[in-house]
Amino acid sequence: MEHASGLQSEILDLLPSLKAFAFSLARDSSDADDLVQETLAKALTNIDRFEPGTNLRAWLFTILRNTFYNAHHRRVREPAMPVEDMPASRCKPEQEWCLKLKDVHEAIAKLPIQQREALMLVGGAGFSYIEAAEVLGCAVGTIKSRVNRGRMQLLALLDCETELEFLEEKAS
Repeated sequence: MEHASGLQSEILDLLPSLKAFAFSLARDSSDADDLVQETLAKALTNIDRFEPGTNLRAWLFTILRNTFYNAHHRRVREPAMPVEDMPASRCKPEQEWCLKLKDVHEAIAKLPIQQREALMLVGGAGFSYIEAAEVLGCAVGTIKSRVNRGRMQLLALLDCETELEFLEEKAS
């Protein structure tokens, strides 16, 4: 019983990171919530497959990623929603930092999926390169390359040469 409560605590600690990664894939808060919920349901259903002492975070992120791609492949085969049925923009940010955050979100969404995943795992969720490679099923060098290319492309999309340049307030 003690092991189960420790596992539950670990899973709860990982929820913010799971949500951030789900959002980077789904690009919609509601869809990200659904993705995290489905991930947790699958994890609980298959908890007997988790080997104690192994990397729970990598196991959950792998389930989340696979769940996203399985759903994505299903959606590709289904007709798209007509433009007139799409929900309107929720709210317009008025503060400069809200606008900058919006710009970052839009730029991240334009990155190739492999770079976006690597950046969100390493930069967003705090995964090591080794852990990210495990989740994405590729070599550590590949992750390092994707993160580097993603950062460079993100800066280009934000029309900046350095992270500091982006963070500095623009003179009015």
